[in-house]
Amino acid sequence: MHRVMIHPASYDSCRDAVDRAFEIFPQEIAQKKVVIKPNVLRTSTAEEHIVTHPPLLRAVVEKVEEMSPAEIVVGDNPGLFNYGDNENSFEKTGLMDAAKGYYRNLGNITQHVAFNPDFMPEVGISKEILDADIIISLPKFKTHGLTVMTGAIKNSYGILPGAQKARLHQIAGTPERFHDVIVEVFRLRVPDFFIMDAVVGMEGNGPASPELREIGLILAADNAVAMDGVVARMMGLDPARLRFLQKAKAMGLGDFDSQMIQIDGEMRILSDFKLPPLGGEAIFGNPEVQELMKIRTLVRPQADPELCTACGDCMVTV
Repeated sequence: MHRVMIHPASYDSCRDAVDRAFEIFPQEIAQKKVVIKPNVLRTSTAEEHIVTHPPLLRAVVEKVEEMSPAEIVVGDNPGLFNYGDNENSFEKTGLMDAAKGYYRNLGNITQHVAFNPDFMPEVGISKEILDADIIISLPKFKTHGLTVMTGAIKNSYGILPGAQKARLHQIAGTPERFHDVIVEVFRLRVPDFFIMDAVVGMEGNGPASPELREIGLILAADNAVAMDGVVARMMGLDPARLRFLQKAKAMGLGDFDSQMIQIDGEMRILSDFKLPPLGGEAIFGNPEVQELMKIRTLVRPQADPELCTACGDCMVTV
């Protein structure tokens, strides 16, 4: 049986929801390395609600500070439009200030790990992610033109630095296979705890839609499949129709069946919530997006011969 918290919140009061989340899902943080990963899609303003909102990140950072961790790291690898532009993305959104000095560029040091050979034999992951004792994922309540919704599972796609994200988009070839890719990435290092910003959500053709929705909630869970199943239902979706949730459940990563989820709070279905097409046409059928992904995969790092140690880390971005 999984448990999902749904707690009323505003950005001024989200610390109350964070405290409640840690009560329901206790984390052994003392003397541990904690990585906090918000959703940082691209450079934007906080008012666009494209990224995890700064007050929620600050509330989580301050809560973790009080629990005597050995180390706190805050970071993400921005998506297709701004990958490699980590600092600017954090600064413009206000997340750099909310990180309270714990920000670290997750793209600086990577480590090769085996991947599903149907896509790529190996990928590079941010070493900070692999070295973490506890990972706290802070997804945003949003739609997505390829996966219909983006939540706890999709937020882990940001553990991949550089052009790998665009390359895997291309290799997947179809929306269905891309659903499989995001689950394969997610299971490389499953986060321990999820706190979702649903104070202001996004509907329409996300993940950067101008259509915003006042929801007034913070969600929390220690299982991503359960959390995303609840979010899907709130959006008016049957989670069984989402391939990435089907795959995650089949792989034993959790369950989205409502009978297997205990709700702490009140779950309500959002009326007339606007969803992108279920088939992923909004991105895979968009020639501009496809061309952008092609360009991103052609980017190559330029090594400084005076500094290069031949470690090979930059090679995982191509």
